[in-house]
This record gives sequence, structure tokens and C-alpha cells, in this order.
Amino acid sequence: MRSQIVKRSFVIAGQKKSISLEEAVWRSLKEIATNRDVTLLDLLTNIASTEDQRNLSSAIRLFVLNFYREQLELQHIQRVVQAVLRSPVQALH
Repeated sequence: MRSQIVKRSFVIAGQKKSISLEEAVWRSLKEIATNRDVTLLDLLTNIASTEDQRNLSSAIRLFVLNFYREQLELQHIQRVVQAVLRSPVQALH
């Protein structure tokens, strides 16, 4: 499966930025923005303000990767907690 690169332009912090990312990364960014109840531009502005500006496309890819890694970690924690809650309580001697 080959991913198509899509270039989009935004004005971030008063500067015009052209960002080239895979379509899957753009979709993920939109999902994350929706999840956080912010606009795509707000999310991009936040990423640009906190990450290395020399390579914004890479910073965005890493942001998306870290977001989903955090989600997996939260799911793991939730499974552990559910397993502990389902296990019988043992009396202390």
C-alpha cells in the first residue's frame, strides 16, 4: 500500500507554512484535533510552537506517533486495572 503525499498550506504564527504529509497522517491529525475539540490549525500551531521548527513535517509525524503510542499505553493500563478489579480479594493474614 503506497501512501500519497499531500501538501497543504497554513499560516502559523504569522508565517506561511507548506506542509507535506502522507494522507494517513493528515487524517490522524484531524482525528486528534476532533478528539481534543480544537481546530486542525490550532493543533498545528501548538505542535509548531513546542517542536523543532526546522522540520515541521517530521515533528508532526512524531506527534501523531506519540499520540497513538500514548493511547496504546492507556489501553494497557485500563486492561491491567480491569484484571485487578476482576480478581478475587485475598484476606491479609
